[in-house]
Amino acid sequence: MIENCTMTSPPKFINHRIEEFAMQVTYSPEERTGTLVYNLSLIRSEDLEFAIKIFKDCYRAGISVSGLVRFLQPGLMVEDYQVPEGCIGMVSVCSSTLDGLLLRRGIPMNPIGGGIVEIDHRVPKRFIHMILYEHTTIDPLQVLISQELTSVNAVMKRGSGKLLANIRECHMEAESLVGEVLDSLTGSDLSGILEVGMPNTPTLGVTVDPQYLGIVAVGGTNPMAAIREEGRWEVIRAMKGLMDAGEMTHINEY
Repeated sequence: MIENCTMTSPPKFINHRIEEFAMQVTYSPEERTGTLVYNLSLIRSEDLEFAIKIFKDCYRAGISVSGLVRFLQPGLMVEDYQVPEGCIGMVSVCSSTLDGLLLRRGIPMNPIGGGIVEIDHRVPKRFIHMILYEHTTIDPLQVLISQELTSVNAVMKRGSGKLLANIRECHMEAESLVGEVLDSLTGSDLSGILEVGMPNTPTLGVTVDPQYLGIVAVGGTNPMAAIREEGRWEVIRAMKGLMDAGEMTHINEY
């Protein structure tokens, strides 16, 4: 008889987490209502105004997924997590929300990975780092931020640098439906599409499966990367959960 045996859950790879969250997204870009996938980060309370400025700068530069945010005061709960004393919780929209929009339109998608895209004079050139979702249980963009590989502030100031981004692939037969989904984002609270590739062609240097096309979106944690680049303390939890868009406010209202 084995005593003191502890049952643990098997590790869940990120591609499966993305699919699980995406299937629960109900957000409608046209109506601006429904549930979104969100990231949660912590900053020191005294850095709130600085963080708001960074979020605004990222939104104006077109390198954030959405202008929707939520700032949580110390002691407030978000799902099962309580914001510690001396900290502010920052809720931002995760780019996995896009995967949910694709699924809602009946478009099967395969999340490939997250990485860093080189930007040259505001034109995305190629992925220079990539972590495949099927091979990691930790969000790739969270890992890459910790390695200090980004230069988000340089992209905002000079138009060249390194941004967080991710890529998924869809079957070429769904190309027209993909176009409809991306068109629906025009004028909505969601944005951040960097590149839509041609079928059977690498997208920003990343190979897609035969008869598939790649879609690259900016990472929802780019504002957090920009904050960390400035030497501010921060804790990042990408793809934390689901939240109703009605609980969030546009950054321009701060």
